[in-house]
Amino acid sequence: MEEAGTGTRTAARRQGRRMRAPATLEKQRDRRPAGRLTRRRIEEDREEAVFREVVSFTPDPLPVRYYDKDTTRPISFYLSSLEELLAWRPDAEDGFNVALGPPECRQPPLSSRRPRTLMCHDMMGGYLDDKFIQGSATQTPYSFYHWQYIDIFVYFSHHTVTIPPVGWTNAAHRHGVCVLGTFITEWKDGERLCQAFLAGDEHSYRAVADQLVLIAQFFRFDGWLINIENSLSLAAVGNVPHFLQYLTSQLHQQVPGGLVLWYDSVVSSGQLKWQNELNEQNRVFFDACDGFFTNYNWREEHLERTLGQAGERRADVYVGVDVFARGNVVGGRFDTNKSLELIRKHGFSAALFAPGWVYECLEKGNFFQNQDKFWSLLERYLPTHSICSLPFVTSFCLGMGTRRVYYGQEEAVGPWYHPSAQEIQPLFGEHRLEGDGQGWVKTHCCLEDAWNGGSSLLIRGLIPPEVGNVAVRLFSLQVPVPPKIFVSLVYKLEGPSAVGVALELTTGDAGSCHVGGISVLSAETSSRRSPRPLRVPPTKLAKWVGRCGQQLSGGWVQRCYEVTLRGCLLQDLFVNFSRPPGSQKEENFICRLGELQVVDANSLLTPLPQVQAVTVSHVRWQPFASEREGGPAGLRLSCTLHWAYLLPRVRCFRIHCCRGSEGGSPSSGPSQPGRPRLLGLAFVNRYRIVGLAVAAAEPGQDGRVEFLVEPVPKEGFLVPQAEWGKAAILYSMPRT
Repeated sequence: MEEAGTGTRTAARRQGRRMRAPATLEKQRDRRPAGRLTRRRIEEDREEAVFREVVSFTPDPLPVRYYDKDTTRPISFYLSSLEELLAWRPDAEDGFNVALGPPECRQPPLSSRRPRTLMCHDMMGGYLDDKFIQGSATQTPYSFYHWQYIDIFVYFSHHTVTIPPVGWTNAAHRHGVCVLGTFITEWKDGERLCQAFLAGDEHSYRAVADQLVLIAQFFRFDGWLINIENSLSLAAVGNVPHFLQYLTSQLHQQVPGGLVLWYDSVVSSGQLKWQNELNEQNRVFFDACDGFFTNYNWREEHLERTLGQAGERRADVYVGVDVFARGNVVGGRFDTNKSLELIRKHGFSAALFAPGWVYECLEKGNFFQNQDKFWSLLERYLPTHSICSLPFVTSFCLGMGTRRVYYGQEEAVGPWYHPSAQEIQPLFGEHRLEGDGQGWVKTHCCLEDAWNGGSSLLIRGLIPPEVGNVAVRLFSLQVPVPPKIFVSLVYKLEGPSAVGVALELTTGDAGSCHVGGISVLSAETSSRRSPRPLRVPPTKLAKWVGRCGQQLSGGWVQRCYEVTLRGCLLQDLFVNFSRPPGSQKEENFICRLGELQVVDANSLLTPLPQVQAVTVSHVRWQPFASEREGGPAGLRLSCTLHWAYLLPRVRCFRIHCCRGSEGGSPSSGPSQPGRPRLLGLAFVNRYRIVGLAVAAAEPGQDGRVEFLVEPVPKEGFLVPQAEWGKAAILYSMPRT
């Protein structure tokens, strides 16, 4: 990691005065004409790093593999050849593309024998707007949000080594879904590549396997789909099982829960001959790894023959379904359910290839409706999984929007797309009352309003005259809960509706489970319960529950609950809608949910670490003419911030600037002097600031721009600004 300079810190306070620490080291950065001087100082118990810059317009190019050549924005990347793969070594610049953490704990675990669902994301060659690690201003991006139906996500492209863009990995892991990259060889070039590493001795194929393991381990994704779509020599195909076996064993050692899957292409003779089934010609590859992904042109007789080959490993056979319905397939597009019905009938896992069809081929203005329709048709064939860890916090944000909102306050206007910012998504769909009742509840994602992020969850429903309430299950959990939890719901009703809104939860192990602070909904041994809202929140938790019971900006309301449990398992979260007292008529309602939190009470009392050691590197200056006619000339500043923080403690970081900046940026509104302005979100301990407009320094004077790094805790409360990380750049114009 390159720094602008280093220094020592001393702190002294005498009679309330502040003393500046002396600078002890000056260091020249490579390729830059100006020296960099770092000074550290203590101000009111708050550390700030100050970096001095002399403005220079000398080009300072960054590696094009890691940064967009036009803007210097960090990007995800792939490797195009065997040589690139073998030469790759972890580099400081790779840090932007490292996922926040491993997949969240889930039930049932991926290793269970239950049939699984794999989604293979192949869209227009890959690495589109999703390659921009810090997000983009895309107006109509593709978004996937039916994660509870998915067990494995494969990012697919036709590059030799497809490393999943980190935004996808972060979103999938947040939902307990594992992520695979793709290693593919094709055509004559693929034959030559395979001959080079498979036809020789074990050292060659082990070197390739070791690199694939290292890449998955470093970037924190979970394994590989191996897709050899070219003929192989007898020497090469003979080594494929050994390659797969070695790759699988090494991956299991280095990446907990890692997976290696083989695509149905080459057979044991070395011919490229898709089988559409598991049989004696390709069984040797299945036996050497974790699973087999079949080609798409199968019929039920193929599945029946595969059943005999798979034995007890039938869940490790992923029967391919091309959603585009190319070739001789059972069903694709909106008939994909026909394929799923046969696959599940025989107990196999399913591999849905390119379900982005709803985005690529249908009207983008109706994307959300088409996406919901597609997955609702498959719902009965897609078993869900449960999340089993706390804190459980979601604002229902899709990782996109037409504006940015922060706790009900609009921060910026304009389209944005940032997959890493996607929060945990609920179980979407329509839920009807049992029996002859006409009551129903339906959930949608909605970009029109938000409490925090870019979207909210819209719930529409009808309470018929003959019933008192309807409810919708939003999340399936399997959480062994601590003795005391706090639960919060932020919502608002659209229109004049007086329908009651209440949170409900279910607990497992009802025989020995003791629950306090809630009422049982039924006199029977029902495990479904309704917490009582807190009337007077605990003083110690004011930072978290300070808004409880209040009418908030934008019409939002927050309800908070305190629940004590012993020997319980938290299973489901519901929202219940009840008719107003005295009402006998049919009640329609529209409700928005802005946030849902389930938090261990003790974790709210645990002090958070402070953001430390904020540094600045890769500084780039460009001249900038003000858009206002006759306005002053200015500068565009690009630089990289680095800092130290324990990543498991945060959801993300919010990066701000203040003081010497002027003008706007694509992600934020106009600057106000002295007030922090949001630049963007970071999901690692670094952030690339690009093209920030700052005022040109006057001759003989310093300009100043200050950057703030705000940690956003997993528990979902605000951290005081005094605990944010800080760095400032003092800059001057060169002497003429």
